[in-house]
Amino acid sequence: MNTTPYDAMITTADTVQGPGQGNWTYNDYTAMPDDEKRYQIVDGVLFMSPSPDTRHQDTVGAIFAYLREYALRNKLGKVYIAPLDVELNPKTVVQPDVLLILHAHLERIAAKRIIGAPDLVVEVSSPGTTGFDRRQKQDAYAHAGVPEYWIVNPASHTVELLIVENTAYRSLGIFQGQQTLPSTIVPGFSVPVEQFFV
Repeated sequence: MNTTPYDAMITTADTVQGPGQGNWTYNDYTAMPDDEKRYQIVDGVLFMSPSPDTRHQDTVGAIFAYLREYALRNKLGKVYIAPLDVELNPKTVVQPDVLLILHAHLERIAAKRIIGAPDLVVEVSSPGTTGFDRRQKQDAYAHAGVPEYWIVNPASHTVELLIVENTAYRSLGIFQGQQTLPSTIVPGFSVPVEQFFV
């Protein structure tokens, strides 16, 4: 069976020289030599991410374009696209596919990374990243207090919207087609979900 990049798995980067799994920090991460691979840290564990495929990138690009235009027009804040480091805490450094920082929290934007919780994170999942997006990353985002999390599935053309309540997420539903997202962070964002899947 042929494995495409879209099926590639996120794996623990156990062979990378460093402080050892469970002990990685942002400082260790930035000291790594550039080997052109993508890494993220959750609870001190270093993970290696596969390169995304074109379907993933098309979806990320569409969501970024719609969110950025809406945020600019309504003066909501700043929207960023991966790769950009988000240091949720010194031992958790992730790269959400798309993120929004509201104007009230612009001080979280540093020169090379975001320090603290974005107001909205979007992850576009693939078969090889779904578990990571729904376990390690979801828990990390919830514990950091990220108020809203969208999990986007390009295969089913759906978006699940989750909101944080007491360091855990509650789903507001899975949306598709002409449905719009009842976002609490981006109120009035009336783009039909199907527009994200070009």
